[in-house]
Amino acid sequence: MFNKLKEKLSSFKKSAEDTIDEKAVEVEEQNTQPAETSEPEPVKTEPSKTSNNLEQETGSKSGTGFGQKAKAFVFKREFVLDEDDIQDTLWDLEMGLLENDIALSVSEAIVESVKNELVGTRRRIGSDTGKIVEDALKKSLYNIMSANTFDFDEYLKNAEKPVHIVFVGVNGTGKTTTIAKMANLLQNDNYSTVIAAGDTFRAGAIDQIESHANKINTKLIKHQEMGDPAAVVYDAVQYAKSRSIDVVLSDTAGRMHTNVNLMSQLEKVCRVSSPDLIIFVDEAVAGNDAVERAQQFNDNIPIDGSILTKADADSKGGAAISIAYITGKPILYLGIGQGYEDLKKFDPQWFVDQLFE
Repeated sequence: MFNKLKEKLSSFKKSAEDTIDEKAVEVEEQNTQPAETSEPEPVKTEPSKTSNNLEQETGSKSGTGFGQKAKAFVFKREFVLDEDDIQDTLWDLEMGLLENDIALSVSEAIVESVKNELVGTRRRIGSDTGKIVEDALKKSLYNIMSANTFDFDEYLKNAEKPVHIVFVGVNGTGKTTTIAKMANLLQNDNYSTVIAAGDTFRAGAIDQIESHANKINTKLIKHQEMGDPAAVVYDAVQYAKSRSIDVVLSDTAGRMHTNVNLMSQLEKVCRVSSPDLIIFVDEAVAGNDAVERAQQFNDNIPIDGSILTKADADSKGGAAISIAYITGKPILYLGIGQGYEDLKKFDPQWFVDQLFE
């Protein structure tokens, strides 16, 4: 995963590391400890020597032995970077981020954060110059990915039941399969589920989700094709309430996000049966298209989080970073395969570590 973005980050790390090495200067630091120690020799008493003789001998030894070692200097390096020193390198970083589907505003925020970490402050170099650059990159990316965290498990545990979750997104991005994966995940965690077949407009959509429901052994509420999606979702919520079911998972139509009628239908669904969570689903490999769709859905029907499918096939990783930043809502899960078990809870630290493994 994310191999192309890894390459760009690695290239920036090497370039910045070389610049730091060029700017670094050696500094002297007094060592208050002896440079080396040895086992003490047995003390020999010589009564014939006067105290004066002893003082002179001891002073002489300390001047050329232990005392001299205690004053030894060790050399380390430190650097101070000006913005001009890494201007070209930061520009290359920004271009690399843009090439990997990270939106312009997000790329600028990352570059600014990295610049603030590296420029203008006197820094001491340890044994690994590259670690300074890598830490700056990791901190910037982690801050973006973890800015709006949401613990889905904790929320579900404490929420009043039934919890109603509406899934939105365009057709063909894995939304229906993701709903089935989520139902399977919840059932494995001992939550009861019911699915609402709210995509009544797309030919075959009801049959598709019914097939999934049968395979994972969960109840499906459906109406006829071209029926009212809001009515289907309403019936599913009422069914859950009457039978003490924990979670309602509502599928919705997914024609293009620019379709005004689609947004009106989604708004009606949410108005008739107020969801507790609205989750946007799209493909990680869709890149900037997914980012644009997430922003437009969020503008019309404010989402609470996102799930990105096909993350295992994503060579860039930019969609996850951009969607989290632009919508201000967390990535909740990643789809990492075709099986019902292939839904991974999103962890910002894991994501950042993947980029530098």
